[in-house]
Amino acid sequence: MPSDAELATADVVGTQLMRLVRLLERKHAQYQADHPDAVERATYILLVHLVKDGPQRAGTLAESVHSDPSTISRQIAQLVRLGLVERTADPEDGRATLLAATGEGMRVFEQNRRSRNERIASLITEWDDDDRLRLADLLTRFTTEFENHRNNTEAAAVATRS
Repeated sequence: MPSDAELATADVVGTQLMRLVRLLERKHAQYQADHPDAVERATYILLVHLVKDGPQRAGTLAESVHSDPSTISRQIAQLVRLGLVERTADPEDGRATLLAATGEGMRVFEQNRRSRNERIASLITEWDDDDRLRLADLLTRFTTEFENHRNNTEAAAVATRS
């Protein structure tokens, strides 16, 4: 059981995470309003996975983003329509389809990534190197713990149902 001090710290972390999420959502909504043809965030995340992890089946992609294949089918269709993703036959099983980022999809990903990195760098440019590195390390650690906890919780739920 966490101590009162640990719960108080968790409250500060939770409050600041909620604040950050709201700020990010507001920023994204403004971007969507200014750029009506922009790809939705959930759809863009699929492109990110295809660029970083390479071609894959829709089911594998859905698993990567913790979603259902039927949920991502509309998003994939949008990425295909925009020319950011292409469908190809799976060389291991011709009946199956692989999804892959196109050259344009990779260009869009790199452009967005660079723009994001420039914005973040400008926010922490006044910080000293140790603080910037500590933020990166702690955020990576927290996100990994969060993801591992979620995966362990899901695995336990599946084991309980079996």
